[in-house]
Amino acid sequence: MTALAAAGWQASTSGRRCDALGAPSGRLMPRLVGTPRRSRHASGALLPPLHLSQHQRLGLATSPPLRLAPSHATFISTSPTPSGGEGGEADRGPGIDGSELVGSSGSFSGPLSGSSSSSIVREKPGWKRRWTMIAMCFAAFLLCNMDRVNMSIAILPISQQFQWSSTTIGLVQSSFFWGYLLTQVAGGVWADRFGGKKVLGFGVVWWSVATIITPIAARTSLPVLLMARACMGVGEGVAMPAMNNLLSKWVPVQERSRSLSLVYSGMYTGSMLGLAVSPQMISSWGWPSVFYVFGLGGLLWYYWWDRCAAASPKADPGIDSAELAYITRNTASSAAPTSIPWKLLLSKPATWALIICHFCHNWGTFILLTWMPTYYNQVLGLDLKSSGFFSVLPWVTMAITANLGGWIADTLVERGWSVTSVRKIMQTIGFLGPAFFLTQLGNITSVYGAVGCMMASQGMDAFSQSGLYSNHADIGPRYAGVLLGLSNTAGVLAGVLGTAATGLILQNGSWKQVWSVAVALYLVGTVVWNLFATGEKGEGGGERPKEQPAAAAEAAIEREREVHRGLEQQETEVLLSLAQDPADRAPGQMEARSEEKADLGPAGTTEETREAPDAEEKAPGGLRDT
Repeated sequence: MTALAAAGWQASTSGRRCDALGAPSGRLMPRLVGTPRRSRHASGALLPPLHLSQHQRLGLATSPPLRLAPSHATFISTSPTPSGGEGGEADRGPGIDGSELVGSSGSFSGPLSGSSSSSIVREKPGWKRRWTMIAMCFAAFLLCNMDRVNMSIAILPISQQFQWSSTTIGLVQSSFFWGYLLTQVAGGVWADRFGGKKVLGFGVVWWSVATIITPIAARTSLPVLLMARACMGVGEGVAMPAMNNLLSKWVPVQERSRSLSLVYSGMYTGSMLGLAVSPQMISSWGWPSVFYVFGLGGLLWYYWWDRCAAASPKADPGIDSAELAYITRNTASSAAPTSIPWKLLLSKPATWALIICHFCHNWGTFILLTWMPTYYNQVLGLDLKSSGFFSVLPWVTMAITANLGGWIADTLVERGWSVTSVRKIMQTIGFLGPAFFLTQLGNITSVYGAVGCMMASQGMDAFSQSGLYSNHADIGPRYAGVLLGLSNTAGVLAGVLGTAATGLILQNGSWKQVWSVAVALYLVGTVVWNLFATGEKGEGGGERPKEQPAAAAEAAIEREREVHRGLEQQETEVLLSLAQDPADRAPGQMEARSEEKADLGPAGTTEETREAPDAEEKAPGGLRDT
């Protein structure tokens, strides 16, 4: 029989400390027993049977029988349970090794001691519902950029038709960002309050309708065209906050970087498709065709979205219980916040790092997005089709490197790198890479050299998806939509100012000056990000998730096993000392034995479980076994 009457153990079960078998958290409570046994050292080797003298056997025979562990375990919660209490019970499986604890809002499956478990919650093989959500978000962002970049190609024949100057072209290009700026914060608030499904669906329908009416507005007048483009920006402005809200609920933290990178690569893919097919469509059917066809695609997408999407895993009737448990344990609470702590959010340096760096990042990105075909046409002398073709190549690079960066970032996190370090490394690459290649672009006049610099610059820029763009859900999961709205407002402001400023610079200056401004902002962003950014939860004002990632949970479990083995060794030493003949004991040991006898009651039972000599003081609120 084992000499343990209780085994202290703790694990992360929906954020609660579980004290299995009623022992105080994280400690072993050895009890003297009345039966010799074979005990294990920390290494797992069995000790030989103990040979007790007649006097020892007589003394131990009077001790009470070993009490078996109860069929349930008690846990002490550091936060209130859904029912409002601070504790509860969890059913225990049939044995210590390989048992399962199931709490009120989650479960732990794995051995309490011995070999480690490979994961805390296992999923069934097969297609996952969250992958469907990611695919639909990818398609939405693909349409988002197709509808956005078609103007950068169509602006060439439109400006020739209406005889627009560079300043007017810059005004038309920037008008999209007027509306885009208005709904960044509002989109985040709406998404956090009403759910990302409704907000993203509304956004796609709105900007699709605005895209369809763009040719009519252009033929009417310049102010009407500017209003139509601004209305399109209103719809696209809610897309990123709504998507960030959705993925913060649907995607576990271990998969966040690559999932966000995949969704954002939909933007790059949309840019590729839009830039690739627009010249051919304009040549064959005229420039209005790109607006009609691309806008219709958004309306078709909404039919798919409305039938298959859900605002959160708990609201999805089609998700299986294993995937729901896995997502729930590895994401923050999906409950909508009752209020937005604006003062708290804006008091955090990490929030301002996001805002400032988003501005610095988007200045260069939006210049390339809106002016790249014009650059190829004016500087390199390419025609409409060639400008569209070469404009596609940098976005191909971005689509590849964004997903590559996502896999690298998630792999580093899974291998124990801190989220803060990973986010800083990825974003530093996303800033310094474009800064270097744009510096070289000012001295290059050949087509292939310029395209190569553009591809390298945009490829390095895509690492930002695993840095800046993944950081909102890191620091404030419950307010991910609001945080993205705040930072993207600054990013859109950079688009408004950068796009318009580029037109003004080109009136009297050169493209080299355009690139120099972008490079300077990239360098400022690098310094701010590395000084103030963080990947720690709660640093942006959001609450910490109750669950730990699998790697962190396994590390905590291993530390508990070390405590378990050390205290079991202490128990072994106690039993070995009892096995000695009384005549062989040192005087100090005889006195200690006399004190132990004095603690025995009339029937020879102990009054209380005796702790190991170096055990810590019993934690407040600890529960005794019953």
